[in-house]
Amino acid sequence: MDTAPAQLLTQLVAGIAAGSVRVVDLTVPLEPGTPIINLPAPLANSQPFALEVISRYDDQGPAWYWNNITCGEHTGTHFDAPIHWLSGRDHPGNATHDIPVQRFIGPACVLDVTAAVQANPDFLLTRAMVEEWEAHHGRIPAGAWVLVRTDWSKRQGAADYLNVQADGPHTPGFDPQCVRFLAHDRDILGVGVETVGTDAGQAGTFEPMFPCHTFMHGANRFGLAQLTNLDRLPPTGAVVIAPPLKIVNGSGSPLRVLALVPA
Repeated sequence: MDTAPAQLLTQLVAGIAAGSVRVVDLTVPLEPGTPIINLPAPLANSQPFALEVISRYDDQGPAWYWNNITCGEHTGTHFDAPIHWLSGRDHPGNATHDIPVQRFIGPACVLDVTAAVQANPDFLLTRAMVEEWEAHHGRIPAGAWVLVRTDWSKRQGAADYLNVQADGPHTPGFDPQCVRFLAHDRDILGVGVETVGTDAGQAGTFEPMFPCHTFMHGANRFGLAQLTNLDRLPPTGAVVIAPPLKIVNGSGSPLRVLALVPA
């Protein structure tokens, strides 16, 4: 038996224990106040997160504490599977229970656009910006997660985070041609953002509508939304682990996203 892979795993565990490999939590807390997408009538909305105590060391259960939870699949830090969107519904292995598990883990490419977003909440990442990033950091590798750092997760309160105005939400996202480029010209796992969804707030007015969902899931790729702590990741060198719950025919799920980062 080849011992090299076993040695690599042993070194990884030792590195985490020693602190030479940092584990960064990219997940927001999941609680009743967690912001969720609110679609206009007559479209249906998911339920917000709720926690109901079953027992807490009392007559209902004297020695144990546990809860029922209620929420939509796309609540808090969550995973978008290809089956979530019309364009991805016919792919094999497109739901949370049957996506090959190795596709949840990959290197992270972090694009920092915080300055542009501070100046313009409707900022859109373009293909030219991605290619400029590649000129400095190398081509986005196959099987990578492309994460867009906006620092949007630092906004306090649902109103400021969702940033809904009279004409709808105003949050950053992807230019349609950029996301088409990432979905079809780069062999990525998917994209990750700090906003409530992977598309820009005004993406309902784009052509096509909601291009990140349309192109990513149409290409059998994934989305990660409501990430945080992207400011703790380098442009390259981190590894992201993002497995959703194994919900049969699930379109997505809340999840705990972790990054392994060389210290």
